[in-house]
Amino acid sequence: MRSLALKLVLSFLAISLIGTGLVAVLAGQATANEFGHYTARQNQAAILAELADYYEQHGSWEGVETAVSFRSGNGRGQGGGVALADTSGQIVLGGIGYRPGRQLADDTLARGVPITVNSIQVGTLLAGNEAAGGKMGQAEAEFLTQVNQALTLAAGGATAVALLLAIFLARTLTRPLRELTTATRAVAKGDLEQQVAVRSQDELGELAASFNQMSADLTHARDLRRQMTADIAHDLRTPISVILGHAEALEDGVFPPTPENIHIIHDEAQRLNRLVADLRTLSLAEAGELPLVKRPSNLAVLLQDTISAHTPQAQRQDVALRIDIPSKLPEVDLDAYRIAQVLGNLASNALRHTPAGGSITLGAREMNGRIQLQVQDSGTGITPEDLPHIFDRFYRADKSRRREEQSGSGLGLAIAKSIVEGHNGRIWADSQLNQGTTFFIELESEE
Repeated sequence: MRSLALKLVLSFLAISLIGTGLVAVLAGQATANEFGHYTARQNQAAILAELADYYEQHGSWEGVETAVSFRSGNGRGQGGGVALADTSGQIVLGGIGYRPGRQLADDTLARGVPITVNSIQVGTLLAGNEAAGGKMGQAEAEFLTQVNQALTLAAGGATAVALLLAIFLARTLTRPLRELTTATRAVAKGDLEQQVAVRSQDELGELAASFNQMSADLTHARDLRRQMTADIAHDLRTPISVILGHAEALEDGVFPPTPENIHIIHDEAQRLNRLVADLRTLSLAEAGELPLVKRPSNLAVLLQDTISAHTPQAQRQDVALRIDIPSKLPEVDLDAYRIAQVLGNLASNALRHTPAGGSITLGAREMNGRIQLQVQDSGTGITPEDLPHIFDRFYRADKSRRREEQSGSGLGLAIAKSIVEGHNGRIWADSQLNQGTTFFIELESEE
């Protein structure tokens, strides 16, 4: 049995059959017992009335054994359905094991039913286990037969309804599973752009929504991988082409082996080396294998070292570098070399996009037990369309990718994000077009 729908239908059907069968059997037994008790009470009431009438007419119990219409025993005064005792406790009508003339004890009489005439007790009726001496008549038997038939029909109807509901529920449950199976097989064959309908808000709906998110993530990852491959090929091709072109020109004697020509080859080789190093750093960081040597570090020193390292370039560009830190900052457990790499990358980006006369401010402050670093510039800013993607690998807002404006590899911010997240921190940016950009880094404080 490989069909989940068939398994569900048979399970629901078995549960329905067991449930309705138990209900029908128990209801039939309860009805028969209650109806038996009812007829017994009715028979007993009729016997009491007949005996009371007999005593009222005759003034005694003499001759009662031949005058009453019901059968009290087995013809010999033993084993019948009822027995009758007079006021003295002596059996006058034998039955249910009591012979005529037997004297009964008080506790036995107490279990009987008093027979009264004009509110005076004239005898005691003792009933046995045969429903007060009466057998079930044809009408009663037909009534019980009809009740049992009705219960049987009700059980059959309930089973049929349960079967229909089971088929409906099985189809409802298995339909999204079949759709997920089909979509999963398509994804396995390479068709990642698969989406299934979310038909409910239950666990199956959550499963469908999770699959859709997974499919979208896989598609996005595939697109990023393709774009990354194209970007890597582009960034590798440019320096390699320059190196090969100049090397061939030097070999053919087209270019003289001057220091200037050799310097061009050297610069492109360094650029190629930086790109390979950045790719390796990023791959290690994203795999969680980038070694981080964490120790308590002074952030004020790191910020000041970043300012000092970029001061010459800032002076050449006529850009003011400032530092804004409180008098006392707590130490932070971090890898000082890697955080300095992040700050250096952010400062370099800020210098690249800040025109002459602008300013760049490196700051820090403590907020709710965490340290927040800021690198703020008054440069050109980032458009709202580009801002969500600036931490993507090889992403550049300038789609023209002109070489003279691309001294970086396009991996700096992606590496910065991986390093910060490796410190259990987070990094984000806020920017206003033509007003400037501020990068924020949030780290846990040592204290």
